[in-house]
Amino acid sequence: MVVLKAASPPVPSVNKINNGFPCSNGTIKPLITPSPSSFINLDQGDPEVFRAYWRKKSEECTVVINGEDLMSYLSDTSNVCWFMLPELREAIQRLHRVVGNASAGIDKHIVVGTGSTQLFQAALFALSPSDSPIPINVVAASPYYSEYKDEVEILRSGLYRWGGDAREYDKNEEYIEVVTAPNNPCGSIRRAVANCEGEGKVIHDLAYYWPQYTPVTQQYDHDLMLFTFSKCTGHAGSRIGWAIVKDIEVARKMTRFIQMSSIGVSKESQTRVAKIIGVICDSYEKIGSSLDSDELFFEYSKRKMRERWEKLRAVVDKSNLLSLAKYPKTYCTFTNHTSESYPAFAWMKCKGGIEDCESFMRNLKVFVRGGKRFGVDQKYARVSLLSRDDMFNEFLTRISNITSDRKYNLN
Repeated sequence: MVVLKAASPPVPSVNKINNGFPCSNGTIKPLITPSPSSFINLDQGDPEVFRAYWRKKSEECTVVINGEDLMSYLSDTSNVCWFMLPELREAIQRLHRVVGNASAGIDKHIVVGTGSTQLFQAALFALSPSDSPIPINVVAASPYYSEYKDEVEILRSGLYRWGGDAREYDKNEEYIEVVTAPNNPCGSIRRAVANCEGEGKVIHDLAYYWPQYTPVTQQYDHDLMLFTFSKCTGHAGSRIGWAIVKDIEVARKMTRFIQMSSIGVSKESQTRVAKIIGVICDSYEKIGSSLDSDELFFEYSKRKMRERWEKLRAVVDKSNLLSLAKYPKTYCTFTNHTSESYPAFAWMKCKGGIEDCESFMRNLKVFVRGGKRFGVDQKYARVSLLSRDDMFNEFLTRISNITSDRKYNLN
């Protein structure tokens, strides 16, 4: 029998939990606390920021899997995505009803994948014409997600190829445009921008369209929408994403791609994700009782992101070498309040003669992702705000000590 939890089993010392990674066997793997001389990795979007919330929800999120459970490849042969557990499909539909960020009703087809990365490849496969003599172009408006180009090119597919910046695309050929909203890296809400004579298809990557990152302004109902559990709740290790698809033939082709690449998706992960989604949705159905707001995941996570942005802006506002993107206040239909966005990443620009923000941050022993990876100038860099508290606080300390009269290696 396997017992899966959202966090570790109870252990004697709270201090040990706070200073280590909980393991499934109840032991604690010690953390390496950042020191002034250590490197901090804020390049990747590893979502550790919500760990404290899920630690409190450990028992509620427990899943028991017996030895004979989940042995078959098959889950629901009446569904297009035959390897998807019915309870996960129902949980995803329920989650989108609660949040109101996407239409996922019975008229839509949900395809589960090993994270949205696999689903992105599946979508490219499904939308690419199989009878074209040349590969279809895949474009995205800069600054675009840094991995799109590599994900398009890694398989050297004869079906599709990287076509560059969507704003500059002017070929009279078919194309696929990837629209990321909110955008990774800059956090802005995007729409399709390619303006050419060729016929275009659109993939909407909505990984960060959750209320902790941005106000939910409408219920999206696009032809093909991608979501990932990693950024929704922070459970990146479960490796679950889903696509909401209107066209049944596109859904079938996406399912076929996943079948050929991994013969489905882990049922253990699906079971855990369905349970955690259920915990989130159940808590919102209890609103009106004596439930504390910090018991509600999206309230907790939005407060956490807001606090980080407020601290970061307070430091950057005092600097004459750094600047941050700004976001308008918008009404959120989920919270029924007006607020600005609190993106998962800070889109930072260096000033004062600093031409390479990534290299400048490396001088401070901070790894970030430079603008070139996103199709723009190296004066920009993406900084993850999803790290552990100790890493985030050490980052604030380092940039608060930046002065214009200090000599830095700017190459």
